[in-house]
Amino acid sequence: MSFWLLKTEPGTYAFSDLERDGKTRWDGVSNNLALKNLRMMTKGDLVLIYHTGEERSIVGIAEVVSAPYADPKAKDSRLVVVDIKAKKALKTPVPLSEIRKKKELSDFVLVRLPRLSVMPVTEKQWNLLLQMAT
Repeated sequence: MSFWLLKTEPGTYAFSDLERDGKTRWDGVSNNLALKNLRMMTKGDLVLIYHTGEERSIVGIAEVVSAPYADPKAKDSRLVVVDIKAKKALKTPVPLSEIRKKKELSDFVLVRLPRLSVMPVTEKQWNLLLQMAT
């Protein structure tokens, strides 16, 4: 199992929308590195959902429930999507400002490449981030 972080604009599709819907197709990714990361996801991987914009916080956990597949709405064959389902909202959102303060997270992709929309999370980072959410 691998761990990931997916970014979303809460005004467009918030974690609460995912909780309401139960499951969604994660689409709209066009950056080459983000697409590479999306292609590496496998069914059963866990995902942190990060709200961008004013919020800038990790707010929930989801699970990948499909292998990557061609985006059925795109005419570009290199664009892929995965299906995810909501697992749970974090008790306390983890803001980017707090993540940046942690020396142990200085190499976290969210800190190094903050504009990337799909990124890997190491198990150590995952555990620390979940500790920060309690």
